[in-house]
Amino acid sequence: MNSTPDTLREIGFDEWFLETVPPEHREQFDLARVVAVHRDIYTLNNGEVDIQSELIGKIMFSASSPLDYPAVGDWVLANFLDENTFSIIHQILPRKSLLKRKTPGRKVDFQLIGANIDVAFIVQSLNENFNLRRLERYLVMVNESDIRPIVLLSKSDLLSLEDTKSRIADIHKIMPRLEVVPFSNEDNSGIGSVKQIMKPGLTYCLLGSSGVGKTTLINNLIGESVFKTKTVSKKESKGKHATTHRQLIKLDSGPMIIDTPGMRELGNFSIETGLDETFSEIKALSEKCYFNNCTHLGEKGCAVLEAVENGQLPDERYQNYIKMTKESTYSEMSYLEKRRKDKQFGKLCKNVMKSKKNRNST
Repeated sequence: MNSTPDTLREIGFDEWFLETVPPEHREQFDLARVVAVHRDIYTLNNGEVDIQSELIGKIMFSASSPLDYPAVGDWVLANFLDENTFSIIHQILPRKSLLKRKTPGRKVDFQLIGANIDVAFIVQSLNENFNLRRLERYLVMVNESDIRPIVLLSKSDLLSLEDTKSRIADIHKIMPRLEVVPFSNEDNSGIGSVKQIMKPGLTYCLLGSSGVGKTTLINNLIGESVFKTKTVSKKESKGKHATTHRQLIKLDSGPMIIDTPGMRELGNFSIETGLDETFSEIKALSEKCYFNNCTHLGEKGCAVLEAVENGQLPDERYQNYIKMTKESTYSEMSYLEKRRKDKQFGKLCKNVMKSKKNRNST
């Protein structure tokens, strides 16, 4: 490994990752972190410089899903070539965490957002963008990934202090222990609180819709306008994509942060843990249901439906839970069917190639 442990630690490397590297590979390959992805071209950083990289053919040949490809934040083993001007990625190291969602549209597969993230900042603005149901979707995704969520409420200058406290109270009704920080990119109030949260060596990511102020926040954290921002429509309070791809940025103070494009569509599947943690009161109520496999849709003795009827559980929260559960179940069944067909097609291709080889040898 050309990079010293200190330079690697500065971009998030620690003993956990070191233990995943076989001893024989420590001299054979260089360690680096994926800091940007542009289709099939990757930008790596070894703690000193950014290096363009491509995947070795073995990874592409053996990959069966997007999960098998590098994501921003991944640690990889690579060979640096031509005086560290180009590199080849040979292996992706095991991940501490992986943030992913369902691909937008009808296609049922995973889309990777970022890897080895310690804290996810979920950004909502204190205007028409503020939406508890959307926040629940983000929380499910983050909790499923075993990443600590923190909510950042942008544009706090638009509301009075009392109105801001009221919005925070609404959030704490869903997740009482969730940390919520209001801030404003206009008057810089609350920016200091965000900086205090961020610790050197840890990796953070920004999640949220377009126009909530994610890119402007990064510029404020850096202290200068490094990244371009776009205006928000006054008529619809909707933003345009300032960030077009995911990238990992290291702040001078030590933390790393992944900026992500705004998400217009946020679908999740394979989210059992995320649902249980986000809707913990529904999980607790379900243990009191008469049937162990209760779907909470109409069964007798359903403690969840009883809580909705007596006002203990808000109907909007219950409906969002049911909606996400149905979406996840449908998408997971479609995903498993797709994987089954892909395997059948793969076997067919191998048989065709084997037959062709046998014919050529006779």
